[in-house]
Amino acid sequence: MVGAALLGAAPAGGAVADDTRAGSRIAPGVEYRYFDIPTPHGTARAHVLDVDLRDPHTSVGLLYPGKVAARAPVSALADGVGAVGGINGDFFNISETQHPGVEATGASVGPAIANGRALKAAVPDGQRFGPAMPPGVTTEAVIGVGYDRRARLDNLALDGKIRTPESRLPLGGLNQYALPVGSVGAFTHDWGSVSRVRATCGTDTSRGAPCSTDTHEVTIRDGRVVAAADTPGSGPIEPGSTVLVGREAGAQELRKLSEGDRVRVSHRLVAARSHVPFRFALGGYPVLRGGVPLPGLDPTTSAVRTAAGMSADGRRLFLLSLDGSPEFRTGLTIAEVADTLREMGAQDGFSLDGGGSSTLVSSTSTLVARAPGADAVTVRNNPSGGAERPVPNGIGVFSRS
Repeated sequence: MVGAALLGAAPAGGAVADDTRAGSRIAPGVEYRYFDIPTPHGTARAHVLDVDLRDPHTSVGLLYPGKVAARAPVSALADGVGAVGGINGDFFNISETQHPGVEATGASVGPAIANGRALKAAVPDGQRFGPAMPPGVTTEAVIGVGYDRRARLDNLALDGKIRTPESRLPLGGLNQYALPVGSVGAFTHDWGSVSRVRATCGTDTSRGAPCSTDTHEVTIRDGRVVAAADTPGSGPIEPGSTVLVGREAGAQELRKLSEGDRVRVSHRLVAARSHVPFRFALGGYPVLRGGVPLPGLDPTTSAVRTAAGMSADGRRLFLLSLDGSPEFRTGLTIAEVADTLREMGAQDGFSLDGGGSSTLVSSTSTLVARAPGADAVTVRNNPSGGAERPVPNGIGVFSRS
């Protein structure tokens, strides 16, 4: 069991003058604090935003750069939308060393919802980046907050269809950097300008498998096919247009379409358990359910990590990011993260992107907060490598006061 001890060191970055060990008020319903965690392999420092969702002035939402296939530092994402705090979010397509010449998209692994609108769905399990997930967990796992202002964990599956006068096809993806083998995926204005070639690389079980040689894409505008190509393209997609990308059997189906053919594409993300629609959600993987750590959590690999936890009623949200400065860089194992969230009062916990090992030079783990009266947020947790790493999304904390 990890023991969380409040020690008397100065807060990261020296951003605020008051006693952040005990908790400093950032905004109504929002407190920032830090504490040290002694472990057998060293001391970790945790930085936390404690969010009371019962406060009507306070809300949380998705931070992202405006496109799925884009990245920016958490501080820039937070300041760009006036957030008072935030942390980095999902794991993402960070490199393509196994596919020379293919552009890494920067897009996240799991589903994403912003302001109630589905931005993207999950890639196949074998295509994810990040450490191994607990047994039985898939890339469809999300943390989010519903329109009832309660935080919850769930799974979000894509329900999509492609309709033509002659056929009905299932939609295999939405704004994803990887499509299931033999499927057709939809790319919209939300995707951005990055090449769509990566979507046809790898397989459902191997991220590094070669790119498909059987691909096709068509562009749909005003319900009709207006363009086609055998190689997925790049560049911005006009608002209201949809680009369908197919691989293998999916490519063969798209080749049946001709310019002028009528095509209708529909899609939505469906929650496995919740009956209340998500206002925001993003991917990662659960580590704690009902106050019990999930079986199979790694108890040996320490890293600088980011995680989120929530109370049993979903009204209190804890956003946690570990410090990456040299004296704390050993971090925590994922099993220790689950224990830490539980000791903080969380019943459910969720792992977000962080360092893959304690020797990682640069980690995505970042927590930012804006001191009362300040014009901008400051980074509170000393990211590994001394600077923020651009990320595709995060969880933002907002105050209407």
